[in-house]
Amino acid sequence: MSKFKAIIFDMDGVLFDTETFYYDRRKKFLADRGIGIEHLPYSFFIGGNMKQVWQAVLRDDYDKWDIEQLQKDYNTYKTEHPLPYKELMFEDTADVVKQLKVQGYKIAVASSSNLADIHRALTETDLIDFFDIILSGEQFEESKPHPAIYQQALKLLEVANDEALIIEDSEKGIQAGVSADVEVWAIEDHKFGMNQKKASRMLSSLRQVLTDI
Repeated sequence: MSKFKAIIFDMDGVLFDTETFYYDRRKKFLADRGIGIEHLPYSFFIGGNMKQVWQAVLRDDYDKWDIEQLQKDYNTYKTEHPLPYKELMFEDTADVVKQLKVQGYKIAVASSSNLADIHRALTETDLIDFFDIILSGEQFEESKPHPAIYQQALKLLEVANDEALIIEDSEKGIQAGVSADVEVWAIEDHKFGMNQKKASRMLSSLRQVLTDI
């Protein structure tokens, strides 16, 4: 019998293969404004959000920009260039989520993406009704790697730290789970060079969750 009562999923890179789309969309938006991101590693952007990273992106030019307006423009650009979530959902996602629900686990999403995008992703793929809790990083003052989002997930799911399992992929997300004192398993990264060493177990695919819990 599994010791876990709840499974908490990150969304991007775990349920949906969105990271490359995000990077390319961000790069195009910034390039149109004469801003490059080549000085930052690909993995820097994974697991966080743009409000966290403007300082690193703009560096010495930070004070030359109206950051609030830049963020608004980026939000508009994202709305105009939405993700094709049905195409980007990993092939195991739907089956794993549904089987976990049938087996009686409480299920949550705790993602750095904005709440509207999370709801759209889960609605367009007919998964939203399987999740007990949906949390977005925009609901918290501190984003991952701060543990606030996972601490709130535990509270809303009404489970203890050792009764929950977090499925992550990014260094920021893994650190957030570890800092929340919850066991973290990571989907193994072969593309972006992410540091995943703090995860307690590596998964070759999402389906492995079903066999290992």
